[in-house]
Amino acid sequence: MSKLARWLSPAVVVSALAVSPQAEAQVLTGSATAADGDSLVLGSQRVRLFGIDAPELDQACQTDGTAWQCGDEAKQKLNELVVGQRVDCQITGMDQYGRSLGKCSTEFLELNEALVELGWAVAYREYSLDYVEAEARAKLRKAGIWSSTFTTPSAHRLANVPKHSAPLPKVSAPSPQLSNESFAGCTIKGNRNRKGQWIYHLPGMPYYDRTRAEEFFCTEAQARAAGYRRAIVK
Repeated sequence: MSKLARWLSPAVVVSALAVSPQAEAQVLTGSATAADGDSLVLGSQRVRLFGIDAPELDQACQTDGTAWQCGDEAKQKLNELVVGQRVDCQITGMDQYGRSLGKCSTEFLELNEALVELGWAVAYREYSLDYVEAEARAKLRKAGIWSSTFTTPSAHRLANVPKHSAPLPKVSAPSPQLSNESFAGCTIKGNRNRKGQWIYHLPGMPYYDRTRAEEFFCTEAQARAAGYRRAIVK
């Protein structure tokens, strides 16, 4: 732990996750193993670490012209962080593949941020800006994959989608009866614009009143889990 701690910012080193009784149903706790560089198997559940993106298992990085399996290495590094530890995952939603999305911690580490800080994942800006600063620190130190030349995981996935395969739908089609009024008191508007971007708007944001919602959400976590990103306010 001491070797890791010297490379991590104080914000990454945390005490055990405190859980209120009301939030208990949204927390998974137990021993875990790495399924890949950014997801864990916790009991019978697979948890995708929210806000970060690690190299895919089949992905290679280049160092001085030599390829190495950085995706497999990222998985090994995550496994080293959780082996023999109790892991607590605060579940924030579900992704389009049915996996739980969450922020996970051991007794001393917030795993999402630690993986970015150590250079084994990048900040997944499409869904969150929480780990941009941790990424900048890893890049400055040339930690992990930042010591190499690499393609971002999202670009790697896009480049390796079989051309004959139909894209997976993010969510089911909206109901024809859906109007531009809030649904059951949920006021976050999800909108798909002409550029194909999935964006959500909070009350009080610019353009909120002019935005026609395809879907409404009660929380930002629900919107992100459905594949939307927060509108950028300039």
